[in-house]
Amino acid sequence: MESLTSRKLIYLGSLCLVLLFPATLTAQKTTELIIRNGTIATSEGRYMGDIRIIGETITEIGQKLPSKPSSEEIDATGMLVIPGGIDPHTHLSIGEDNYTTGSAAALAGGMTTISNFLTPKEGETFQSLISRGQSQIDSEAIADIFLHSTINDPTGRPEQINELKKLGQTSTKVFMNRPVFEEKIEEYLAMLNAAGEAGVMSMMHCEDGPILSHAVAQLTAAGHTSLEHYPESRPLVGEVVATQRAVGMAEATGAPIYIVHMSSEGALRVAQDAQTRGLPVYVETRPIYLHLTGERYDEEDRGLYIGQPPLREQSDQDAMWTGIANGTVHVVGTDHVPYSKATKMDPNQTIARHHAGMSNLQLIRPMIYSEGVVNNRISLERFIAVTATNPAKLFGLFPRKGTIAIGSDADIVIWDPKETRTVRDEDMLSGSGYSTYAGWQVTGWPIITIRRGEIVYKNGQIVGKAGTGELLHRGRWSAP
Repeated sequence: MESLTSRKLIYLGSLCLVLLFPATLTAQKTTELIIRNGTIATSEGRYMGDIRIIGETITEIGQKLPSKPSSEEIDATGMLVIPGGIDPHTHLSIGEDNYTTGSAAALAGGMTTISNFLTPKEGETFQSLISRGQSQIDSEAIADIFLHSTINDPTGRPEQINELKKLGQTSTKVFMNRPVFEEKIEEYLAMLNAAGEAGVMSMMHCEDGPILSHAVAQLTAAGHTSLEHYPESRPLVGEVVATQRAVGMAEATGAPIYIVHMSSEGALRVAQDAQTRGLPVYVETRPIYLHLTGERYDEEDRGLYIGQPPLREQSDQDAMWTGIANGTVHVVGTDHVPYSKATKMDPNQTIARHHAGMSNLQLIRPMIYSEGVVNNRISLERFIAVTATNPAKLFGLFPRKGTIAIGSDADIVIWDPKETRTVRDEDMLSGSGYSTYAGWQVTGWPIITIRRGEIVYKNGQIVGKAGTGELLHRGRWSAP
């Protein structure tokens, strides 16, 4: 537990913020919530205690905290009390979700903060892009939101990166598998350099475009264009080579990179070598690589499992779990793409034209807890690190988000570590309406989710209202 002195310092800091914003002070006078008798767990450890929340903020942590007649209380005896989760890899602008249904799925799974990717139109400024997102978030969101800017054309963008810093949306995304990356590599390198200087995180989709194009051309010439041949169309070497190039760009510029949805042991070794040499290279994997392997492509419903990169071998899955356990895999993000089941099973898909991605917001934390913590693959602390604390640090939200500490936002999940459920399509709250994992037995579920001091999910029901989520203003990234 934190020292009394550090708690006082954090509390005084939060009090200063309150005095600067009188509207917040008014709101904080109206509600007080105490969570009692739970096992409070963060990425740093666990202990028994109570938590006092006033308004949106954690104001006190201790034993047997006194209450007032007006205080609301939650008895968390036998439960874990953990930070709200953060998913930095979510596509709410594709498929069947909006900020409301995406928020509902996230909150039901213990995620209180989620992201979305927006792509600037030709000539559009970052200010205009973020304003477009802001208007939807203001009316639709229940979870808190942050935004990434996808850079499909880097022309002129290096000079504009500081605008993202001012807007508080300090991250971009680059697709190394797209032809424009090869065509404008020098501009992308300049953008990466500018991002590093501005404290903006560069997210990298690491698959090598020419290698993938060559594989698709060969398969097409042989008449092998159906999804049965999907893994061959995106070979492992393409991920490894792109990861090497991304690491090289980070080394040349000194800029931090965040490698999204890493799938293979080979690519992870490249990243681990870079980390050993002190480079700011951070790794995200996603649930499909932790729970599924390439044998799924031999099944009739193979369309459900199409993602980029494809599912790999058991040895790759084992490497991802080991990376989480030893800290070289920093984040698990969903890459949530809420296509309907009918879209995923479209019979007209080919190795070149397909619907990549799947719905996963509601199950990411329960399944990692069940398959990881319950099965002794990772500790509870590592589970919290990769689903809350590390994404908060890497995307400029810590310590406001990602931990349980005095002065932090009261984003808290009451977690039943023993509850076992069977995953069912009809329980999914995403607009996609189904789960890739229907029929799986999962142990460990949120029973109450609190976002900034407000109970927004309780006993299977979303009780938060659309429009109460906020677009978060972020700062500079920090290392986990």
